[in-house]
Amino acid sequence: MAAPTSTTGNHPTSTASATRVDLAIQGIRLADAPVSRRAGAGPSDDGHVLLDGVGAAIPLNPRSPYTVAGGKLLLDGADTGLGVETITRPRFYDLTTADGVPYEQIARLHSARVLATTVVQTCVRYDEDQRCRFCAIEESLRQGSTIAVKSPAQVAEVALAAHELDGITQMVMTTGTSNGRDRGATHLARCVRAVREVLPDLPIQVQCEPPGDLATIQELHDAGARSIGIHVESLDDDVRRRWMPGKGSVPMSEYRAAWAEAVRVFGWNEVSTYLLVGLGEDPDETVAAATELIDMGVYPFVVPFRPLAGTLATEVDRVPAPDPRNVASVTSRVGAALRRAGMAGAAQSAGCAACGACSALACEGA
Repeated sequence: MAAPTSTTGNHPTSTASATRVDLAIQGIRLADAPVSRRAGAGPSDDGHVLLDGVGAAIPLNPRSPYTVAGGKLLLDGADTGLGVETITRPRFYDLTTADGVPYEQIARLHSARVLATTVVQTCVRYDEDQRCRFCAIEESLRQGSTIAVKSPAQVAEVALAAHELDGITQMVMTTGTSNGRDRGATHLARCVRAVREVLPDLPIQVQCEPPGDLATIQELHDAGARSIGIHVESLDDDVRRRWMPGKGSVPMSEYRAAWAEAVRVFGWNEVSTYLLVGLGEDPDETVAAATELIDMGVYPFVVPFRPLAGTLATEVDRVPAPDPRNVASVTSRVGAALRRAGMAGAAQSAGCAACGACSALACEGA
């Protein structure tokens, strides 16, 4: 297999970025990945590694042409010039709460220094006719690798241990959607307050759907969150109806109102949203949508769609992974728009864009 191209149509991209995109889609063969995630609400079935010292979440694929030997990334046996180091299993994983819950069932290490938790592991949209077809939020619960609801005290206890034992530098809290008007944000706020009581300086990002009452966004900030992700996945209404029938019923006007309020409350470049590439959207329209978000002060976190075990996209639809060239093109063009705006994921206080492990945007200087 040839090395990934460093150009995507008329849109040049770096060799490192093209390789990073190709890895995100084809995955990597690893004999051991001490830090990994097999199911969940976002990109999963991955191993967490350092590529030339930068965190990356890469799908674990026994059929991938990418392998590791002597700390080097190989493509069909040839040295790509990139170094690979697996991330050591964190020490807090060996602890349990007083009532016997393993810490790793409450929060997990992402990349090298990010603690992440889904504070409510169920979603009202998980029935097949409403479910986001790329999501496996309840599969990890069914497998017994997590618990349904994490209490604020549990989340704070694990965060403190992860900080003291493993040096985490930021935290991400997400949630399944609830039936309430707040769509789950109130419990997020409780968990943020509990962590801030024991770690007052730890940057925290919260992630939720647009709450029915926009005042909830201020409550999340007042609780101590310093950035927020309000994830739309696509701004194409046809794609939204097809891929996320429940979540897609939330009008785009609600998303835009929530983003605007979040930028007002949290600040420019402290608000982000996932944009998944490979759902059937037009690439030019995706880039135009990303530019619209950037103009609002919202960071579009561009990530390739992954066919994950336990999702409807994989188990029912048999949707293949996207073409790496299309993903690289969109990533490169969005990266250029971010650079023009002076917006960088690494400049955010906390969250997916600040971590950057699931996207190649950091390779684009964004």
